[in-house]
Amino acid sequence: MNEQLRIDNLKEYPTEIVAQLEKLLASGAAARPDPHRKNFYDVEDAGRVFFIHTSPISGRVMLLATWLCELPELTLAHRM
Repeated sequence: MNEQLRIDNLKEYPTEIVAQLEKLLASGAAARPDPHRKNFYDVEDAGRVFFIHTSPISGRVMLLATWLCELPELTLAHRM
């Protein structure tokens, strides 16, 4: 992610959620590509999954959805 990270919070999630995602992306967290849609990803941290889209033109990130994992021990890496 670039230094000018901008997250569009389309569903108006709480500020804390957006800040958590911003911190994850800024730290270089792994993102799992959606196998059916280009530029869509899942990013996971501490039992929370973020579903995002990144614009290939502007680099902006759109937070589309977020949810808590029902089984935190099953990380995205284990589901692949």
